[in-house]
Amino acid sequence: MSKVCAVFGGSRGIGKAVAKLLVQRNYKVAVISRNLDAAKATTEELGGHLALSCDVAQEQAVQRTFEEIVKKIGNVNCLVNAAGINRDALLLRTKTEDILSQLSVNLIGSMYTCKVALRGMVQQQDGAIVNIGSIVGHKGNAGQSVYSASKEGLVGFSKSLAKEVAKKNVRVNVVAPGFIHTDMTSSLEESTLNQNIPLGRFGEADDVAQAVTFLLSSPYITGHVLVVDGGLQLQM
Repeated sequence: MSKVCAVFGGSRGIGKAVAKLLVQRNYKVAVISRNLDAAKATTEELGGHLALSCDVAQEQAVQRTFEEIVKKIGNVNCLVNAAGINRDALLLRTKTEDILSQLSVNLIGSMYTCKVALRGMVQQQDGAIVNIGSIVGHKGNAGQSVYSASKEGLVGFSKSLAKEVAKKNVRVNVVAPGFIHTDMTSSLEESTLNQNIPLGRFGEADDVAQAVTFLLSSPYITGHVLVVDGGLQLQM
């Protein structure tokens, strides 16, 4: 019987790559995005099973989204939180609304989705969650203090949650990417940055997706942060 996976932020970038790989591995995949048209397009392209729109910063919207998934394709066995935004700026120049929006989407949104998903997972005594963090959360980066806080906050949240639900056979892990070819990194000076990456290149979204699917299917790993950065952390 195919497992059901909800992929938030699944219409593009890392989330889309995860959804694609999961479809190939016979999961029933719900692609969730703030933009319903984008979710529908991705679902049609990948052969997914359900497209939904959801603002993860709105708890009631998250609740309704899971209700739709359960009604249309079944109980959620796996959750991937790939929705994220950045508003890079030095803290002294960062607007309050940009601080709140990054924390709301990158951190609090994942708390909402995990909380709702866990109700079914705990009842089933089975489940796997992967949250997408960032190497920036581990190491810090000038101009990304708020983004870094949101992503490293996700690590503390995930490790604590892993301890809370382990006895219910629910696993919670984090994948922390480095520089990956996505819309979020499209403005970076790649040739210069590659010199600091031991493997000498930016990663692809599929590189991260491979790590995510590995953790979803690994029954004896929980509370772990898997760094996917081409060795960048060795240089920082």
